[in-house]
Parts: sequence; structure tokens; C-alpha cells
Amino acid sequence: MNARTPTPPLVLVFAASDPTAGAGIQADLLTLASLGCHPLTALTAVTVQDTVGVDSVHPVAADLLESQARVLLEDMQVAAFKIGVLGSVENVVAVAEILSDYPDVPLIFDPVLASGRGDELSGEEIISAMREMLLPQTTLLTPNAPEARRLAESDEDDGEPSVDVCARRLIDMGAQYVLITGTHENTPQVFNTLYGPEGVIRRDRWERLPGSYHGSGCTLASAIAGCIAGGASIEDAVRDAQDYTWQTLANGFRPGMGQFIPDRFFWARGEGDEPAATDAKADGP
Repeated sequence: MNARTPTPPLVLVFAASDPTAGAGIQADLLTLASLGCHPLTALTAVTVQDTVGVDSVHPVAADLLESQARVLLEDMQVAAFKIGVLGSVENVVAVAEILSDYPDVPLIFDPVLASGRGDELSGEEIISAMREMLLPQTTLLTPNAPEARRLAESDEDDGEPSVDVCARRLIDMGAQYVLITGTHENTPQVFNTLYGPEGVIRRDRWERLPGSYHGSGCTLASAIAGCIAGGASIEDAVRDAQDYTWQTLANGFRPGMGQFIPDRFFWARGEGDEPAATDAKADGP
């Protein structure tokens, strides 16, 4: 009898379906599989969308969402959790309750608040529930700058807070680490900054690629989850996942009339572009 093949790292994803496979749970599946993990899924919502934008979001009932995850978790041992769009306050509550039973499993939380076109995916009630119930359980939060500012909003704000201020607030709310991406900032290059309790851990500078991409945030967060599930530290996972994500974008394709889609299996289709990362810890943006 042949020895059993070792089980690859298991990552349980809570996310919504995206029929384009550019973002959402399909993007998570492609990314995690590309990085050698075996993804498990708990569907949170069904969306109607194309590469141009989101037409509608239809949340899955919270009891059905919970059943999907509980059955999996009773059968298999996961190495990491990854969260994307949750779709409703009830689903935020359900996921938070599930996660509370597995405090030792790392949680990578991508707080998707809007589509690339600006379609609302998480209203104020959902955001409030995220702050209260999910941030205290989050190992690494991965917002873009607009998401970070919205999550970290304060009644005391007089003008737009800096990303450094937002990161500090989000860590005060309970997140252990925060990676704020600069894809939505008006800068010649993209700056991604990883924060911990003591402040900036690393700041990376990337070439800003032309075009608009559908699912870059999902790809990055899932890649980090996959690296952590494989045993990497937070800092190493963030570094390696950024490199992988940049490669998927540099090799992205435009199958429809809207945004480009990252190619998560670029390595299977030929030579990829060289990454253009610069560690900006010393000089900063």
C-alpha cells in the first residue's frame, strides 16, 4: 500500500461569489490553489456582476453560512481563515461566533467595502459590526487606504486622517497587524505599509501598473493567508504575497469591457515579468 500523500495546508474562506472569477471566492480559490494550499469555502453571498461593476448582492442566510463552516471545521483542521465580503450584519455575527471557537487559527480579514467601480458592498451597519466583532479577532487586516479611513472613522476627525493614524486606530480596535495598500492613492508608485503594535514594520514600494484591476485586494489577502498557512511569519507572508500579487497584475488580462483580471496562474503560462518592489522602510514614501 502506498503511503498517503500529505494534506496541503487548508484555508477556510468566507466570501461572496463573483461570477467573473476576478474577485470574490473564486479569486480566493485560484490564488490559494496556485500557492499550493487546499481552499475550503463558506459562501456568504451571491453577486450579479461583470468586469464593469456589481449589479446586485444577495446575502446567504446566516444559518446556512454557519452550517457550511461548522460541517467543514468538524471534519478538517484548518491552518488559516480568510474573510472577504460578508453581505449582512447577520453574517458578520455568525462568522464572528464561529471564529471565537478557533482563537489560535490566524485570521486574514480583507474588509471589502466597495467594488472597483464604487458599488457599495458593506453599509454602515455592517462596518460597525465588523469593528465590534471581527477586528478584535483579526490577525492581519488588509484594507486599501479608503477602506482604512472608513473603518477608522472618528467623530473627532477634522479632515482626512493619514494612513498612519488609521492604522493605529485599527490596531487599537483589536487587529494585531494592519497592511494598508496604496493602490487607490494618487501617487506615482504604490506604497504598501505593514503596521504592528509598535508602528511601521515594513513599507514596500511597487511600480504602479497601467489599467484598473478587478480582485487585486482579494488576491493579496488570500496569498497572505496561503503563506501563513504554509508556516511563514506575518512579515515574510506579507513580503512574498506582495511579490506574487504584483506578478498576477503584471500578467493580467482583459476578458471583457471592464477591468483587467489578475492571472493567478501566470507561472503556468510562461515567463512572468520581473517584480519591481523596493523596500521603503528606510526612506518611506
